[in-house]
Parts: sequence; C-alpha cells; structure tokens
Amino acid sequence: MKNFDTSGFAGTPGIEEALYGRDPFNFGRRTPVDLEVVIPAYNEAGRLPFTLRSTVDFLSAQPWSSRIVVVDNGSADDTAYVTRRMHAAKSDVPIVLIGCSRPGKGAAVRRGMLSGTSVYTGFFDADLATPLDALNAVMKHLRLGAAAVIASRHSPGSTFVRPQQFGRRLGGAAFRVVTSSMVRGICDTQCGFKFFERRAVTQAMVQCRTNSFAFDVELLRRLQQEGGRIVEIPVAWTDGPGSTFHPVRDGMASFASLAHLHRML
Repeated sequence: MKNFDTSGFAGTPGIEEALYGRDPFNFGRRTPVDLEVVIPAYNEAGRLPFTLRSTVDFLSAQPWSSRIVVVDNGSADDTAYVTRRMHAAKSDVPIVLIGCSRPGKGAAVRRGMLSGTSVYTGFFDADLATPLDALNAVMKHLRLGAAAVIASRHSPGSTFVRPQQFGRRLGGAAFRVVTSSMVRGICDTQCGFKFFERRAVTQAMVQCRTNSFAFDVELLRRLQQEGGRIVEIPVAWTDGPGSTFHPVRDGMASFASLAHLHRML
C-alpha cells in the first residue's frame, strides 16, 4: 500500500498544533490504511454508540483496511468518554479520538483529514443520514481515479426516506441556486457524506479558509480548480429527527457564510 507523504501539509505536530491547539486526545501518529472515516462530533454522545457500532460492523466486512476517526469539536457532553470506551473495546476496525479546539464543522473535518495518512479519506455526519453501503460505490469511483465522491440527495436516482421540513427544503433550494455558479455541475454540495483521494484533497484543503456552512462549497470549488474530478452518487437519505439545524437562524448564517466565501474568492 502506498504511503502518502504529508510533509509540508499535514501530519506535522508543530503545524497542526498551531492551527488547532494542543490535542488532549492524541493517541499518536496513525499508521496508513486504505480508508479513514472522519466523524465530526459536537455533543454527539447520544448517537455515537449506535453510529460507531454500525460503522465498525460494516467496515470490518469490507476488503479494504479502515480506521474511524472521531473529532471532538469542543463537546460539553460525554462524546469523548463514549469514543474512548469504544476504542478500549478493540475491534477489527480501530477507533481513534482526536480533539479540535477551533469551532465549526469545517475545522473539525479539516483536523481529522489532514492528520491522517490513509490512501483515501472522507467524512460523514454522526446521524448516519446516508446509508453506509454507499461506501461501496465511493471506493469503486475513487479507485477509478476520482478526486472526490460525494453523496447527493438531489441527483437523478436519489430519494428521501424521511422528507425534510418545508423550511429546510425551501432554503436548500435557494442555496443550491447560489452555489451552482461556484461549483460546476454539482447538484448537492451540502450532503454530509464526502470522500476523497488524499493527495487531491490535501492540496485543496490547505487553501480553504472557511469553517462554517460554506466549507463544503469552498472545498469542492478548490478541488475543481485543481482539476479534480468529482463524482456524485445518488443515495436514499433520511432526515434525522435529532437535527439541530434551525431553518431561520442557521439558514441566515449559511447564506451569510456563502456571501463571505463569494467575496473572498
């Protein structure tokens, strides 16, 4: 298996500590695997046990080697304790806990992905809104040369197992109209299930400056600017009942973040 050299970009303790602060959860330098799954977690103690067990069960049955990386993004609950307990249980798929002192999902994802050495890396949300078997299509396309493979709730063939609320559907439609000029040919920039070839995503990610709602948009745009091919795969997506997204408050924040990104670019 090829070991990607991240020197100058990531995996260097001095650089990562400067970007994210000292990591109280660091278990040491991670060894190479085929795939690392990053799960950004902010107060996810309630959902993590099921999510981690399900992910371990799925990955342990696959032909590629894997690792799960939980990034605790300043949680005030037992997110760290739950992850440590799962780590201590030992399994065919190791579970690692790292911390991220900088707030925002984008910061947590970047922290998890840039600190690894796997051939392929990516992230999904702790609610498992996208079914795990989508990883089979992900690995197929990555091995065929795609720079990124992302789940889509709006490309042909996708379905909603549990529909979103009207406010979120309306806001999402408006968001997609705005982002269509920033990320070409992509139906859904915001689905929380994205995986990448490490070299391509590292080159794009070190240029990203956004940590909030527009993080996915900026990352995909920079991948395209570097010539990377992005593949969208349709999925059967389930809107989780425990979502903390507020259509008005977070909707306004998401458009403000997008406007800031537009000016920055």
